[in-house]
Amino acid sequence: MNDIAARARRVVEVLARNFPSRNGLHRTNLLGAADFIEKEFLSIGCNVKSQAYETHGGTVRNLTIEQPGQDRTRPCIVIGAHYDSVLGTPGADDNASGVAGLIELVRLLKNYSNRRTICFAAFAHEEPPYFLTPWMGSRQYAKSLKRAGTNVQVMFSLEMIGYAGDTFEQSYPFPFLRQLGRYPKHGNYIGLVGNLRTRRITKIVLNAMRGECNIGIESLTAPGFLPPLFLSDHAAFWKAGYPAIMVTDTAFLRNSHYHRASDTDDTLNYIFLAEVVKGMFHAVLELDKLP
Repeated sequence: MNDIAARARRVVEVLARNFPSRNGLHRTNLLGAADFIEKEFLSIGCNVKSQAYETHGGTVRNLTIEQPGQDRTRPCIVIGAHYDSVLGTPGADDNASGVAGLIELVRLLKNYSNRRTICFAAFAHEEPPYFLTPWMGSRQYAKSLKRAGTNVQVMFSLEMIGYAGDTFEQSYPFPFLRQLGRYPKHGNYIGLVGNLRTRRITKIVLNAMRGECNIGIESLTAPGFLPPLFLSDHAAFWKAGYPAIMVTDTAFLRNSHYHRASDTDDTLNYIFLAEVVKGMFHAVLELDKLP
C-alpha cells in the first residue's frame, strides 16, 4: 500500500509542479503532461495508442491502452481519467490524483488474466472551455467506441480521488440528502456516482470495494441530468448510451481548493488514494467474473 501511495505522490507532484495550467489554452503544458503520462504507461510495459484530434486550439490527444480479454465477446470495462487542469491551477486533486490512480490500476492489472477486455484512457479537454462540448477527450473516445460497435459493461471515471480526512467538512448536492441517505458528516470516504441505469452494477462495485478498503465507500444513484452528478467524463459515456460511474472524493462539496491555485500536491492524502486504487482493483476483478 505504501508503494502505491509513494508512486501516486510522485505522479501528482510531477503533473502539478511541472505541468500546471495543463489546458488547451496553455498547450505546452498540456502536451508535456501527455508525454509524461505516455512514458509512465510505457514503463509498465504497455502498448499505448494516441487518439489525436483537432480542436480550435490545435491537435490534442487521448492516451489509450487495451488489455485484451480471453473472451472478446464479453462487454469491456473502461477506466479513464482526465489529465488536463483549469488554467491557473496546479490541478493536484483535479485531476492529477485521478491520473495517478489510473496509472496504478494499469500496473496492478497488467498481469491479470482478464476474461473481458479492459481499456484504460487518459483524456484531454475535460475542463473549461471544453467541458460539455464535442472537444472533450472523453466524448471523442466514447464516440470512437460507439462507431466500432464496442459493448461496454461499465466505464469508471476517476475524478478527484485524493482529498479526504476525518475532520474535513462534507457538503451534499441536495437538501437533506445527508440525513435521508445516512451519509457521513465528514469527508473521509470515496463516492460512487451513477445514474439509474447503473444501480445494479454500482451496488456490486460498492460491496466489492467495502470488502477490501480501509476507507469509507458511499454511493449515490439518481437521474443523471441532475447537477452536479454529470460533471465529469462519465457523462460522455452516458451520452453515448453506455453505463458509467464516477469515482470521486466529491470535488467542491469537500475540497476548498477546487479550481484554485491552492490545489497543490501537498494537500492530498496519498494513503487514501492508494486505498481507492486497491478498492477499484478488487471491483474490476469482481466485475470480470460476471457473465
